[in-house]
Amino acid sequence: MTHVTTHVPVLLQEIIQATQGIPTIEKMFDGTFGRGGHCRALMEAYPQARVLAFDRDVEAVQFGNTNLIDKIKGGFLEIIHSDYRDFRSDQWGLFDFILLDLGVSSPQLDEAPRGFSFYHDGPLDMRMDTSQGITAAELLNELREEELIRIFQELGEIRRPYRVVRALIHDRSEKKWESTKQLAGLIERVDGWSVKGHHPATQYFMALRMAVNSELEGVHKGVRQCLAGLKDGGRLAVITFHSLEDRIVKQIFKGEVSGFCFNKKVIQATEEEVKMNSRARSAKLRIFQKGRPLENEFKKFHKKFRQSDIDS
Repeated sequence: MTHVTTHVPVLLQEIIQATQGIPTIEKMFDGTFGRGGHCRALMEAYPQARVLAFDRDVEAVQFGNTNLIDKIKGGFLEIIHSDYRDFRSDQWGLFDFILLDLGVSSPQLDEAPRGFSFYHDGPLDMRMDTSQGITAAELLNELREEELIRIFQELGEIRRPYRVVRALIHDRSEKKWESTKQLAGLIERVDGWSVKGHHPATQYFMALRMAVNSELEGVHKGVRQCLAGLKDGGRLAVITFHSLEDRIVKQIFKGEVSGFCFNKKVIQATEEEVKMNSRARSAKLRIFQKGRPLENEFKKFHKKFRQSDIDS
């Protein structure tokens, strides 16, 4: 079933601004369609453009085909059930602008059956593509202690997950892990609330989600695939919500010889946007341009944007 759930795209004005100065925008690729917020705005800004969109979540594709395609005036939009890491320029051609928003959409977080959130009781699934792959429950019930520790340390950046992991291993011998409420309750009991307003299960759930969906592997492969799909003068904009993902994007951009990092420092949401949408707080935007810089546009871009003081 496809649900119409409000989703507010982050850094929307900054994304539109990132397209300005591109010589022509005839083709755009949105590799993470979600609920189409960025895509709709881009098509309204460039009604003559043809847009290809991917999403690995079949519900997102159904939503777009039902609620968005017929409402866009002019232009052409095709939404495909696929993963941005599987994008290939020899199949789809070259694009003037490519966008990747690597965050989890509000409908995914807010719908209990998806199992992403510890605030809603549901099955421990966490797959972005529910048609394939292993679930979070399978990881928790089958992995060895050292493997779970590695996931939580490396992906969740949890320094000492040992007590939680030992409790997970002990409890699964009596009852298999099945629900988000069951897991969140154990973490609350073992770790407790150390920071007001920050649920102790936050990093654990994020680590499991990243492991289930092989997200870091996807960034490594997908960003490079998209760079290869840029026309000369075209730009790739990547929004991340996790320091590990941002670090990968930063390193790939800096090591790519076919162009340059368009924003010298990472772009983050304004205080006003964060007040309206708390999920924008951790968003970071980096932009890569294929080819040599056009000095005037480069300078205008940096005068226009409010940038963070620290390039983390």
